[in-house]
Amino acid sequence: MTWTMFSPPTLFAASYSNLVLLCLTFVMEVLIICFLLFTVEHLPVPLEIVMLSIFGAICIYGATASLANCIFGKDLIMMGPPLFRVEMTKEDTKEPPHCFCPSSHRTSSLRSIANLLNEGAVCGVPTDTVYALAASCKQPEAIEKIYRIKDRPQEKPICIFISNLDQLRAAAPPFSPLLWDFMENVYPGGIGCIIKKGEWLKKLGVGAGYDRVGTKDSIMIRVPDQTITVHLIDMTGPLAITSANPSGETDSTHHDMVISRLGHKLEGVLCDGESNEVVASTVVNCTKIDEGGITILREGCVPAAKVRQIFERVKNGAV
Repeated sequence: MTWTMFSPPTLFAASYSNLVLLCLTFVMEVLIICFLLFTVEHLPVPLEIVMLSIFGAICIYGATASLANCIFGKDLIMMGPPLFRVEMTKEDTKEPPHCFCPSSHRTSSLRSIANLLNEGAVCGVPTDTVYALAASCKQPEAIEKIYRIKDRPQEKPICIFISNLDQLRAAAPPFSPLLWDFMENVYPGGIGCIIKKGEWLKKLGVGAGYDRVGTKDSIMIRVPDQTITVHLIDMTGPLAITSANPSGETDSTHHDMVISRLGHKLEGVLCDGESNEVVASTVVNCTKIDEGGITILREGCVPAAKVRQIFERVKNGAV
């Protein structure tokens, strides 16, 4: 009576796991019957030996397989497929995103993200390197929000993106010919130049976010080599940019990574699939380019040797 009440649900549950567990469960049920027969002294000795041997063998195999597969993180020893599977549709397993996530292939998507940014939102956007968090330079509260979203230390400055070098020329910064020549050779692309800060940034369109981008004396500016990002900047003006990942963690190389890690804190993510690079941009300090040359602060997608080669070529006038 005990077996008939206990066995069916147990076997049914085991059939959804794997073949080893199902066999072990079945043998255990048979052992229960053997135990009942033993209590009434009707258990044949050969049957007892056979069942205990089978039970022991399955236990050893199952324990060894589970331990090996767990240690090495893959199925080295097969446990067998389940007899039944629970089929779940993508709709059942995939949670809806917490934020607005349009495709980058539509002009209407760019306009929607641009409108969000202009209204003070923080959005995830694709770049020519990895995905980034963007905020309008005209919205200082949004730039502050980036720090909270990422848990980014306040002492780490945020750079800005512009769409082309002509934007910078229009602001008439007091750059030397050498700095202009160097920028013409690295923009657009995965190299960011740290330059001296000045009131000319307000002419560039930085506006109210002047004190919240860069440091007190310097700022990093980059022109991305990405059509989508450039069009977005043309709609919004300069953007405050930082990588779209929690501070200290790896860069996001797909919009799904941005959504899963930070989507619940963002107003929008412009979805563009895989990123062009797996690492962020290379950062070059150009504040003393006329006195002592350049200093590479971070080697990213553009090798340091290539940056130095460009600088030497520009410096020697071989442009």
